[in-house]
Amino acid sequence: MTRFLPLFPLNMVVFPGEKLNLHIFEPRYKQLIQECQTTGITFGIPAYLHNKVSALGTEVKLLNIEKIHPKGEMDIKTEGLRIIRILDFFKQAPNKFYPAGTIEEVPDLVNEDWQLKIKINESIRQLYSILGINKIFMKLPNNYRVFDIAHHLGLTTEQEYQLLQCPDELSRQEMVWHHLQKILPVVLETEKLKERVKMNGHFKNAVPPNF
Repeated sequence: MTRFLPLFPLNMVVFPGEKLNLHIFEPRYKQLIQECQTTGITFGIPAYLHNKVSALGTEVKLLNIEKIHPKGEMDIKTEGLRIIRILDFFKQAPNKFYPAGTIEEVPDLVNEDWQLKIKINESIRQLYSILGINKIFMKLPNNYRVFDIAHHLGLTTEQEYQLLQCPDELSRQEMVWHHLQKILPVVLETEKLKERVKMNGHFKNAVPPNF
């Protein structure tokens, strides 16, 4: 089933369930957000990659307008709802300033592999431990999805878009697993190199071997 939806292309990939804060400053998108507030409409955020609007995006809803600046700029909070496919893109909706398009919802199968999920969890914890950064698992429920951690995996924008293209959760898990297995050895070797560089010029406690 197709429908007409306002669109807000951005140089990023937005996932279902994601809480996204945006600063709105262009008149066309200020008009869109004002209509979202007064009528409750939603809008789509397709990824703008390689100088064009991509075929896939995420439908989002406005949660709140946090602040309106003196010149009318807005700080807003939004939440991703579902993946959409843009069938037709129009630079301006009828009698509006903002873009729009004919879209259809993309079905999503939640068919995760729990064994693979455990492996992914262990790999991410290992990655964060190597990097010495805060872990996000403290605030993630057991039933979290790949979309909930996708921005924390060191993926490029193009790779995040590939993740959006996956037809189901299992495909996303497999993609993330392969990505982690590829980058973990690289990150580990980089951290070892940094430690060796730090030791340069230091007095070393050299213990000769026993012959």
